[in-house]
Amino acid sequence: MTKAMRLGVLLTRACSQTSRSQCNSQQIISRSFSKTIAISSAQNQPRDEVAHEEMTLLGSINNALDLALARDQTAIVFGEDVAFGGVFRCTKGLRDKYGKDRVFNTPLTEQGIVGFGIGAACAGSTAIAEIQFADYILPAFDQIVNEAAKYRYRSGGEYDCGGLTIRAPCGLVGHGGLYHSQSNEAFFSHASGLKIVVPRGPYQAKGLLLSCIRDQNPCLFFEPKALYRHAKDNIPVGYYELPLSKAEVLQTGTDITIIAWGGQVHVAAESINMVREKLGKSCELIDLQTILPWDEETVFRSVNKTGRVVIAHEAPKTSGFGAEIASAIQENCLYHLKAPVKRVAGYDIPVPHVFEKFYGPTKWKILDEVERIFEEY
Repeated sequence: MTKAMRLGVLLTRACSQTSRSQCNSQQIISRSFSKTIAISSAQNQPRDEVAHEEMTLLGSINNALDLALARDQTAIVFGEDVAFGGVFRCTKGLRDKYGKDRVFNTPLTEQGIVGFGIGAACAGSTAIAEIQFADYILPAFDQIVNEAAKYRYRSGGEYDCGGLTIRAPCGLVGHGGLYHSQSNEAFFSHASGLKIVVPRGPYQAKGLLLSCIRDQNPCLFFEPKALYRHAKDNIPVGYYELPLSKAEVLQTGTDITIIAWGGQVHVAAESINMVREKLGKSCELIDLQTILPWDEETVFRSVNKTGRVVIAHEAPKTSGFGAEIASAIQENCLYHLKAPVKRVAGYDIPVPHVFEKFYGPTKWKILDEVERIFEEY
């Protein structure tokens, strides 16, 4: 057990005693979201007479954390600058409401943050860690992959850190450059024992985050920061969860399947309208939502119907998670495929600051790839 993990155990025990005594919360993508706001709300969103409120994506995350802290007295929120609300204000007001023992700042050390979280979760806390940018999660790679993901396995189920959730803003934003615009979900997809989630909007962010917090496996929750203030939706103010490892079919179609997650869902939504208008083809759009373990059943069912696939993601093309999806599709749906599985992704270079808007998939790139498929196959 590392020093940070031991510290997490000790501080959690101290904090739990205290809390018990006290007790008796990118431009292209932005334009795409505003034009495709209808796809943000899940089709199975509750329709009973519950209170709803318009929230941004960051507002829904703040609301989810508020509810988690209120419902679970062992829950703690920690990270760099979270006490005053964090860089993006996702934790605004939570320290004032729940106290400095449950919402607190950490030193600037990602491996220390995650190591502390592992120790806290092992000691029985619901540990919710924030990494200020997903780009800087890599110093904690060893803690996440070799400790958090393997704790239950190496002890034969005797102990685990399933109460750990790690939040991190990710993705292209238009001006973040090589250190503030990366999408690194694929790095962690090799680690059995983790769950990885990327929401596309406020409704999904709140429900999926609450599910991650309650799930008994360590979860990585990557938040598309370009949507923090631009994504808005009318969502329930009360508690609800959305199932993990369940993709959502946002648009049914017959000619080609387009798979995306996070902010790319909105870009893909624009592209399917262009495909219909320019090519006269019907697209089926799937939001993967959970990267690990991903919903193979929904994807395979769609591909067997359409026979053609385009996968869009912001991460570099080489070894991006789209490669894993493409491989699985070709292994399981080969005799239904009418064309090779295609990927539209970021370039295999660092995200360029000046040219960031040209780096990732756009509706035009997706349209070009779809058009090429129908021309060549």
